[in-house]
Amino acid sequence: MNKVAIIDYGMGNLHSVAKALEHVGSNARISVTSDAQTILQADRVIFPGVGAIRDCMAEIRRLGIDDIVAEVIRSKPLLAICVGMQALMERSEENDGVDCLGLVKGQVKRFANARDPETGDPLLLDENAAPLKVPHMGWNIVQQTEAHPLWAGIADNTRFYFVHSYYVSLAAGEKAAGMTHYGVDITAALSKGNIFAVQFHPEKSQHGGLQLLRNFLAWNGES
Repeated sequence: MNKVAIIDYGMGNLHSVAKALEHVGSNARISVTSDAQTILQADRVIFPGVGAIRDCMAEIRRLGIDDIVAEVIRSKPLLAICVGMQALMERSEENDGVDCLGLVKGQVKRFANARDPETGDPLLLDENAAPLKVPHMGWNIVQQTEAHPLWAGIADNTRFYFVHSYYVSLAAGEKAAGMTHYGVDITAALSKGNIFAVQFHPEKSQHGGLQLLRNFLAWNGES
């Protein structure tokens, strides 16, 4: 039996993720839990998240999820989704600045703060120089920038569903597995050891998202 733990710290579309996993994994036993023992005994772990990063990080630390996630990535595959991905970074600009887990080097930036480094002009414009809406909400093409088992059976430039006002900017040396563009280039997916993280919501992304979850259920943590 493939045991999968979805970490419950009160912030995330937990049951949507669970239902999607049940749909693609008939042999998977899905647990939505904050219990450390259940999470650490699982074969694979999902780290979701929605909402404000300050509230997410407060609950992550209150429940000891920070230590659990650090332990998980030493020995088993972890899929982080949306704010779960952002929580892996060093720091977020949201809520006047919030320290995150620091498991991946990089920052979480607000779209509206994105400016041309030479002119200082706002970058969040579409191809007609019209302002883009924040949050970024809807379907965007994801370019696969690194071969990875979680992309198996998913065509390059497949559309995935995004809902976010902040985006990950990776530090030099970290690997983006997928990129998208919304006024600025956005890390849509990253890969680091046993970690695969996505800014989009695979559970809301129809065929491509379901295939990614199916791939995760078979992934051994190697890239």
